[in-house]
Amino acid sequence: MAVKLTLGLKKVLFQHCMDYVDEKIESETQAIKDAQDAANEETKSSAGDKYETTRAMMHLEEEKYATQLIESIKLKKVLSQIDIKKEYNEVQPGCVVTTNIGNYFLAISAGEIMVEKECFKAISLAAPIGQALNKAKVKDEITFRDKTIVIKSII
Repeated sequence: MAVKLTLGLKKVLFQHCMDYVDEKIESETQAIKDAQDAANEETKSSAGDKYETTRAMMHLEEEKYATQLIESIKLKKVLSQIDIKKEYNEVQPGCVVTTNIGNYFLAISAGEIMVEKECFKAISLAAPIGQALNKAKVKDEITFRDKTIVIKSII
């Protein structure tokens, strides 16, 4: 493995997750504003049934983005509870795990993160692989989807 497992690595992975959530929150907030603006603009240019239909559609869009925003705020709360300075001896939220099949950062589901040409998957404990890895220790072997996963290291 080219990347040394350090608290600095954990900080980079954590920051990626924070940026991911912040971008989602910003995007969803803007989408809500855009839907509100579109509904208000429709007020000026339409009348009758078309007006009511368009306003209803814009309201549904607004509700959809509001729901997504609530979920993103929950993700930010999950991240705020992670202590990246802590080192772990078993898999739990906040740790970086290397295995024979890949590298994981247990925080939130935020996709793949490349650090010095090494791939880490940001996953949540609720993800199937997160559940399988939960509470495992170095050298433990876990069976997941007909594959044997060997825990190489945890920080």
